Amino acid sequence: MSDELDDDLAPEPVPVTPSVRLREPLDLLVMVKSEGMRLDQYVQLHLGADFSRSEVQRAIENGGVTVNGKPVAKPSYKVRKNDRLHVELPEPTHEIPVPEDIPLDILYQDDWLVVVNKPHDMVVHPAKGNWSGTLVNALQWHFRDHLSTGNGHLRAGIVHRLDKDTSGVILVAKDDVTHRDLSMQFESRKVFKEYVAIAAGALDRDSDYIEGAMKMHPHDRLRMIVSNDPDAKPALSYYEVLERFRGFTLVKVQPRTGRTHQIRVHLLHAGCPVLADKLYGGRSQLKLSDIAPETPPGEDAVLIDRQALHAYRLRFKHPRTEQWIEAEAPLPPDMRRALDALRKHRPAR
Repeated sequence: MSDELDDDLAPEPVPVTPSVRLREPLDLLVMVKSEGMRLDQYVQLHLGADFSRSEVQRAIENGGVTVNGKPVAKPSYKVRKNDRLHVELPEPTHEIPVPEDIPLDILYQDDWLVVVNKPHDMVVHPAKGNWSGTLVNALQWHFRDHLSTGNGHLRAGIVHRLDKDTSGVILVAKDDVTHRDLSMQFESRKVFKEYVAIAAGALDRDSDYIEGAMKMHPHDRLRMIVSNDPDAKPALSYYEVLERFRGFTLVKVQPRTGRTHQIRVHLLHAGCPVLADKLYGGRSQLKLSDIAPETPPGEDAVLIDRQALHAYRLRFKHPRTEQWIEAEAPLPPDMRRALDALRKHRPAR
């Protein structure tokens, strides 16, 4: 699965018996949130970009994946809660991520975990077309052998994910025990997550919730949609308007479920897509002239050229100390620049 499909909210999968290298067998226990997912999709979700969908399908057809001790020849098999999967796939052909001296904005760290403020243009883990410059490459440089490896070296330390163009707080585990505990906190919805977004349009209420089950778009695998289909997964997001402008809204969103692209899809469903979100809003940037048409050509400038979505706050219980940890990442410069322009040229009347 490409990084563009990464869930902004979901934890990295937790192997029942974690494998240090992807070449080793992998044992998985299906949790309730994954019930009904295709077997090939579920397996690839756990392996990330290490294997293509077709490679996973071939492995299933050749008996490389068993469910509850029995081979399942059909990649379309729908996994069920408490299914136990045993996965044996060939060793991937690419190398272990090369450590790269990339600066990290560390919000918190101790002997067991790290909290990082991820920039918007950084892919979380290596994938096809992005083998360098990722957060994992940077983590390998800064922490070397002090990263969890339960999900393989390509995702060393990664507990949950953010899309490439989403900035903000991301949690990293330094050992497998910490990783499993944090992942279970995400899985059981015990982690408090708060995002800030600039949306195009005006939300009707100052605070409310958006409830809409979600599934993959039937004709575009890069997109998710709100759907009444029985196969759609329940999704719930609470929001609070922080500031209004003419034609735009600054909004805080607290997702209570962890579906792929949930905040982006829910705000679109509410009629207010995230600003500069090409996939769901149709526009990839906001220029000064878009909000101030009288701007002379020589003074025009791009205010933001990626989805205006930022993981602002993360609160969780420390697995070892049992203390509550809360980390905040300040709004990045591009979102502040866009807000300054909106306050100047589009103040609410």
